[in-house]
Amino acid sequence: MKHILIVDDHEDILELIRDILEPEGYRVTTLSAVDDILKTVRDLSPDLVLLDFLLPGINGGEFCAQLKKDPLTSHTPVIFLSAHSRVLDSLGHYGYDDFIAKPFAIDQLLQTVKKHI
Repeated sequence: MKHILIVDDHEDILELIRDILEPEGYRVTTLSAVDDILKTVRDLSPDLVLLDFLLPGINGGEFCAQLKKDPLTSHTPVIFLSAHSRVLDSLGHYGYDDFIAKPFAIDQLLQTVKKHI
């Protein structure tokens, strides 16, 4: 069973995505905050990370850059979730593998996840 880690500071988004992915056969771990993304990903060993771009105190791009620079986590696909695609484009790429704009269509979420798992 493929494991997906979702990091988003909105509980309703976490529940919605869990409700979409679990019936598709994915094991889902949701976190509304994380202090050390490298430790979290190393400990949980997810097959994919869905990451909100705007998180309290740090942008998800910084987390993504940390994951992509570390040899133990660099292979893990990172998909950004954000309602702020223009901000994302202006700040740089960060090494993420894909992007899903909020609000998103369920089919788009599933297709993007399947593409990277």
